[in-house]
Amino acid sequence: MSDTNELEDSSAPLIEHLAELRTRLIRAVLAFLVGMIICFAFGGQLLDFLLDPIEKTMRDLGNPNPVMQYTAPQEYFFTLIRISMVGGLALAFPVIGYQLWRFVAPGLYKNEKNAFLPFLIASPALFLLGAAFSHYVVIPLAMAFFLGFADFPSFVSALLVGEEVEGSMEAAKEGIDIVFNGKVNESLDITLKMIVAFGLCFQLPVLLTLMGKAGLASAAGLRNTRKYAVVGILTVAALVTPPDVTTQLILFVVVYGLYEVSIFLVARVETKREAQLRAEGYYDDEEAFDDPLMAEFDADEAENAKESDK
Repeated sequence: MSDTNELEDSSAPLIEHLAELRTRLIRAVLAFLVGMIICFAFGGQLLDFLLDPIEKTMRDLGNPNPVMQYTAPQEYFFTLIRISMVGGLALAFPVIGYQLWRFVAPGLYKNEKNAFLPFLIASPALFLLGAAFSHYVVIPLAMAFFLGFADFPSFVSALLVGEEVEGSMEAAKEGIDIVFNGKVNESLDITLKMIVAFGLCFQLPVLLTLMGKAGLASAAGLRNTRKYAVVGILTVAALVTPPDVTTQLILFVVVYGLYEVSIFLVARVETKREAQLRAEGYYDDEEAFDDPLMAEFDADEAENAKESDK
């Protein structure tokens, strides 16, 4: 009988946690639906905003009236649905993050709460920074490359022909004109993929710093794997960007810069952890220097630890 009572008592907290999780999920989904409805109400304006880089590129290339088309009756509607889903998720993220925090926070210690909360704020901020960088810098360069490439053969032909007789000029103009008739969903697909890709790439400092706090990554280890990181970043840049060197180089420089920032942040995390362990009397200098990772801490980091103790 007592075993049955103990089993019921142990299952009660689990049921309470599941009920709490259900409540948090329902609130998060409702926030997402509300954000999606709001974005759908302004779907036309959001679509114009997302297609603004390609519009400016078309105008710069001499098209005074840029036109995009859709070829299926339902295509424009589902395009707005896609925009609404992405925008709704962005609008609802503060509420979703808050619900996640309220579910996780009761099981954390005070120092764990203080460590987790900054990352909850930094993650959406870095995602928005990456999305803005993609929209205002990378996508215009990509569109200029793709659309401008169609004018390149005519540019070369003009250089080769020069100022010859008028008859040959007229002959050079004969043939089929190649024009861009962009589809809304295909152009939007490129834009959204690049925005999401850059937003996720900008999460690198958050990810590596969290791994450093959990002891899964170290500053010394990240320094030793720089060459592998360079290869990985170049591979990602080739996959998520258009096949032009400019945008790939921009993504590589930015993400590699974030990698170096991550090394600095992880080093600070390790320095603060070392200072705390020293203050509590749990830090063994001999054991630390026997560890090849800890042995690579330089004098500057040790000095920072002393200043933190003060």
